[in-house]
Amino acid sequence: MKLLYTNFHEGDGGGHTTYLAALARGLAGRHEVHVAAPGSSRLHREASGLNGVRALAQPFPNGLRKWPARRAARRQLAAYLRAHEFDVVHVNGSADHRLVMAALHGMQRRPQIVLTKHNSKPMRGLGHWWRARRGTDQVIAVCDYTLRALQASAYRRCRLDSVHNGVDIDHFAPRTSSDGNLERQRWIGDSPALLLGSSAGTAAYKGWMDLIEALSSLPAPARAQVHVLVAGKPPTAEQTQRIDGLGLARQVHFPGLLDDVRPVIAAIDAGFVLSYDVETISFACREMMAMGKPVLVTDYAGLPENIEPGRDGWIVPPRDVATIAAAVQRMLEQRAGLSAMGEAAREHAVREFGLPRFIALTEAVYLRLL
Repeated sequence: MKLLYTNFHEGDGGGHTTYLAALARGLAGRHEVHVAAPGSSRLHREASGLNGVRALAQPFPNGLRKWPARRAARRQLAAYLRAHEFDVVHVNGSADHRLVMAALHGMQRRPQIVLTKHNSKPMRGLGHWWRARRGTDQVIAVCDYTLRALQASAYRRCRLDSVHNGVDIDHFAPRTSSDGNLERQRWIGDSPALLLGSSAGTAAYKGWMDLIEALSSLPAPARAQVHVLVAGKPPTAEQTQRIDGLGLARQVHFPGLLDDVRPVIAAIDAGFVLSYDVETISFACREMMAMGKPVLVTDYAGLPENIEPGRDGWIVPPRDVATIAAAVQRMLEQRAGLSAMGEAAREHAVREFGLPRFIALTEAVYLRLL
């Protein structure tokens, strides 16, 4: 097959980049794989370094004010599509989906268009209706929650499949305690505190501030026993001010936006992803579990699909500070059992989260279309 992956993100791209880089890397050995993404994006940078993958620096301008740039981008993409005659074009957001449809307009031979739904945003309105009818053959949901949402949307007329996101369980593997202790010392010294962490980022909807609020509500002796490590962009001034106001500045740590999150994950006792918006199934959650960490998640979107409650993690209602606080209190009381829960999380990841399964299921979706 000749495959073209598109993505509109100009910067890091988060889970979109992780998803597409994994597919490109995994399928390049047996198919002709191309990736079209903005030249400034992490995806373009990573795709350019993958053996057997051709990377195109392709902008996806969005909005009426960018019409001249959009017209030029359409011409470039249309020329690329004509030159390569792809079997499948796999789009990953509204901006690249729209441009692909525009670039294909008037072509006699149209590739199959596959869309992956990466978030929990509603799929309402004329734009979705039009794309579902005129420019989508197949939609992939990255979790069962998203599949149910698609079945109630304009995309129900398309082929629908659920393919849960996969992670590299060899790359994200448990590390030795000495490796974890080195990173722990960097952030909390020799403190025996319970260290909770997240590699899901610092966007407000990730719910990490709900954990901070929950921590502040614990009795002082318990509160003093917990530190929090959150990898991602630096917090906003407002978030920093709130943390200071709660008296927790010395217990909440920010290592920044990392190219490699594994040292941070190795350092923590348990992970958390407390999203209340936008989320689907969370690469971060699956990566932390693959590294042998139990994870606290909210009962939002596809997050609960990762967890066997009480065995490899915990599930709490979104934005429920009191219940989050109670979960942290239980972690403190049952700290001796966290290691066994981490082993169960790793077993779960090996059984269900691996890349070969994810890549094979996605490839099967393409083959059924052709």
